[in-house]
Amino acid sequence: MIDYAKIRVEGGRGGSGCVSFRREKHVPRGGPNGGDGGNGGDVTLVVDPRKRTLLEFRFTKRFAAGAGGHGMGKEMDGAGGKDAEVSVPAGTIVKDSESGEVLADLTEAGQRIVLARGGRGGRGNRRFKTSTNRAPRDWEPGGPGEERALVLELRLLADAGLVGSPNAGKSTLLSRVSAARPKIADYPFTTLEPYLGVVAVGDFDSFILADIPGIIEGASQGKGLGLEFLRHIERTSVLVFVIDATQPDPARELDMLRAELETHDRVLASRPSIVALNKIDILGPGGAGDLPKDVGGTRAIPISAVTGEGVGALLFAIHALVPVLVPAPAPVPPPDVLEGWPERSSEEEGA
Repeated sequence: MIDYAKIRVEGGRGGSGCVSFRREKHVPRGGPNGGDGGNGGDVTLVVDPRKRTLLEFRFTKRFAAGAGGHGMGKEMDGAGGKDAEVSVPAGTIVKDSESGEVLADLTEAGQRIVLARGGRGGRGNRRFKTSTNRAPRDWEPGGPGEERALVLELRLLADAGLVGSPNAGKSTLLSRVSAARPKIADYPFTTLEPYLGVVAVGDFDSFILADIPGIIEGASQGKGLGLEFLRHIERTSVLVFVIDATQPDPARELDMLRAELETHDRVLASRPSIVALNKIDILGPGGAGDLPKDVGGTRAIPISAVTGEGVGALLFAIHALVPVLVPAPAPVPPPDVLEGWPERSSEEEGA
């Protein structure tokens, strides 16, 4: 899954104004009639609900809008430059490459933001005509379009996220409850990219479940797969800690996972959570009956992702948490990233 990209956007250059004079038979001193140049096109980012990754930005790094046409005689203004629309998936965060400033958080289908405005078209000589300057030969060149280097980061939008150590059984659980097919094997870090699955609960309800690569102690400092995928759980509403029930101290495992998440982002510590004690199918005598009902103060549900035992109860418990959550913050309105860029006059907009 491609979830990080660097691109460059360039607004189109404005067209230049024209120097021209009206020359017709029986029309003495026809005067200046040079047209204005057209405005350059803008580069706009648009959320496309059909896109899921930033794959296309691996091959295309530069996006440029069209230049404005030059003015011509007979008061003909140049055509406006063609706008460039760049499609991104929902959940894309746009940052300035140099300052790191967040320019936009695009979460809704159809949401758009102009990130590189085109240059203004230059004025033709008819604009310089005055009562004392009846035959001006002045004109203006087109202005340059704005250019920006941007960083795009994709953060998955999911209702619940599976968090656990490598080989805790997260991928097996996701493949059992949804149509997602993550890689499953008997060695650590088989999951190298996040996966999403739609989980049906009952006849009519559902929620989106995300599986991220396993977390080890020190992941918040970059160990293992570290920070590369931790950002994907920042948008999840419920945390599902998947812990191997065969290990001697599940509470210590949970404390380690919580500590790594809190170090990465303190807000994650306050998210509703539930513990799935997995692999009860390989427990010894007593089986799931000897497992605690809560781990570290968090409700625990024994399950087997392989056989499906207890999975139904877990799904209903997760689904019960989703509706009572505090609504996610509304998308931050994109700041005026073009602040300071000269506004076009109404006269120029009509050109």
